[in-house]
Amino acid sequence: MLRAILYLLIAAAAAEHVREFTVKENARAGTLVGHLGDELPDAAPPYTIVPVPGSAVNDDLKIDPHTGEIRTRHPLDRENRDHYALVAIPASGDNVRVVVRVSDENDNSPTFPAPVMNVEFSENTPRDVKRKLNPAKDQDLGVFNTQRYNIVSGNTDNAFRLSSHRERDGVLYLDLQINGFLDRETTDHYELVIEALDGGTPPLRGTMTVNITILDVNDNPPVFAESVYSAMIPENATVGTAVLKVFAIDSDAGENGLIEYSINRRQSDKENMFKIDPETGEITVNKALDFETKELHELVVVARDKGAQPLETTAFVSIRVTDVNDNQPTIDVIFLSDDATPKISESAQLDEFVARISVHDPDSKTEYANVNVTLSGGDGHFDLRTHDNIIYLVVVALPLDRESQSSYTLNVVATDKGSPPLHASRIISLKVTDVNDNPPVFLENEYQTSVPEAAAPGTPVIQVSASDVDEGDNSDIRYSLLPTPQSDWFSIDERSGLVTTRSRVDCETNPMPRLTVVASDRGNPPLSSTAMLLVTVLDVNDNEPIFDQSFYNVTVSENEAVGSCILKVGPGIIKSSFEVHILNNS
Repeated sequence: MLRAILYLLIAAAAAEHVREFTVKENARAGTLVGHLGDELPDAAPPYTIVPVPGSAVNDDLKIDPHTGEIRTRHPLDRENRDHYALVAIPASGDNVRVVVRVSDENDNSPTFPAPVMNVEFSENTPRDVKRKLNPAKDQDLGVFNTQRYNIVSGNTDNAFRLSSHRERDGVLYLDLQINGFLDRETTDHYELVIEALDGGTPPLRGTMTVNITILDVNDNPPVFAESVYSAMIPENATVGTAVLKVFAIDSDAGENGLIEYSINRRQSDKENMFKIDPETGEITVNKALDFETKELHELVVVARDKGAQPLETTAFVSIRVTDVNDNQPTIDVIFLSDDATPKISESAQLDEFVARISVHDPDSKTEYANVNVTLSGGDGHFDLRTHDNIIYLVVVALPLDRESQSSYTLNVVATDKGSPPLHASRIISLKVTDVNDNPPVFLENEYQTSVPEAAAPGTPVIQVSASDVDEGDNSDIRYSLLPTPQSDWFSIDERSGLVTTRSRVDCETNPMPRLTVVASDRGNPPLSSTAMLLVTVLDVNDNEPIFDQSFYNVTVSENEAVGSCILKVGPGIIKSSFEVHILNNS
């Protein structure tokens, strides 16, 4: 049968009519497409219908061989199939080659590849800078394809605008442009809702949310053209061979804008394998290289300006010595603390650098580029960032608190993609260093004690105690007394907290002195707290009675009744009192 159809098609190629019909997509089932024999009197029915292989004519179209009528079997979808081809062979006359084209309808809305996109801008990014955004695509054609983009909401102070251009692939590409001046201190985040519209009536649309983070900048230190430089050099390169040139700029002027380059020998290249020209930034080979000894040299390059108080910045330079070998990956860690030891302050901010990790594999370049690095441990407080799968940075991901956990064990694993894969791991014991963020805390808020009034100077009264969960000087506590009316009666040992009498105490002056005890740590700045000390002075009989007057004079009536009070003496300050009564009338 197939051979017969092929024969008919070959025979028909010599002389045939060509008919084209058009039908709208989504037209209901049974829609009339056309008649084969219209305007073709020499090609009258009946017809033998021969579909072009793969054109799905029999699945989607219904052709009456007796009348030549073509109808749809069901609604057609142009995006799945945009035309159908067949040959109609009449009983007599020339064959009819038929093409049924499906015309487009606006039945697809523009669609972004992802509903959310994250973009970052530095606050000093100049006006009109563009950032490519994911374009929306529409399966429809022509005017029904994506025609324009709008910012629907979130464009505070009209900070951004959109531009678009259509390329040969028919896609309307989208750029986000800065429309004004960005200021992170005023607005640090924008959430733009962008819509894409096609040319239908009414237009169909799709939306995407663009989260824009505005990044802060520092006060004009030198800035490298790249934060990470990479270079390759053969191990037989001679001394003096140029490796690469780093370049930094400083927006300041005069001496403050002149830059001098150096290699941080404390953190990198302690063997002086390379040297750098302080004026041009060109790095050259300084000693003979050996691939088997060291394949990857990682330099910390410093750019420092010449101001009175110079500012500096660093860039990482990764120099790979080329060779072929079959060894497991190796991991190099540079800790970015002030003394290059594995530690991080508990006050470290999120995204602050902890360590710089580089991995290299003595094998081929392909294997080297495909080393996978993972970080585990740390209970989620640390994360691993990379831009090139070669240089990795360990950063702080969650707030740290030394008093809750003073150290973390991190495990860095590097795995190549050889067969079988080889891997290397590096355990990092990271210490969390203290900051003075906790004041001393007394065991009690209020202390109560007593002391005899007759106590001699130096008599112990009470020992107070406070603790501080910080460490070092931040937890070294000194005690003192705040000045009060009777604080000079007492003294306190600044280290032990023992309160003793300094002088005689007097119950008659103040039977219950109130003292304020201060506990201060030795942090910078120091933190302190206070507690109340109530001292009861126990009275002793140390004062004799005295009269108000040394002489009393009183007049008494002769008829005053027996027992009547004629005089009362006292009381005074620590004085006796008595009454004089009439004993009889004689």
